[in-house]
Amino acid sequence: MDRTTVPSPMGRGSLLPFAPEIVLPTIKKFERMELGMQEPFGFKATFNQTFPVEGSDHGWVSPWHFGIDQGPIMLMIENYRMGLLWRLMQRCPCPSSSSE
Repeated sequence: MDRTTVPSPMGRGSLLPFAPEIVLPTIKKFERMELGMQEPFGFKATFNQTFPVEGSDHGWVSPWHFGIDQGPIMLMIENYRMGLLWRLMQRCPCPSSSSE
C-alpha cells in the first residue's frame, strides 16, 4: 500500500477553522507547486509526488475535479473568516441540547 499520497486539498481545506496555522501554509504550498489545481473549478481531487509520471516534475495529479469536494472548503473558509457556521449551529436546538 502506498502511504505517500498527499491527502486531498478538500481534506486540508476543511480543517481551516480548526488549525489555520497548519492549513494556510499547506494551501499556499499547493499553489506554489503549480499542479494545475486552481484551474477553473478549484483544486483537483488529489496528487502523489512519489508516483512517477513521464514528463512531470510533480508526479501523479488527478485529472478530475469533484464539485462535492469544493463545498466543504468554501464553507470552512467562510467559517474561518466570519464564524457563520458556528453561530448558526449554536442557534439550532438539537446540537445545543446534545452537548449539555
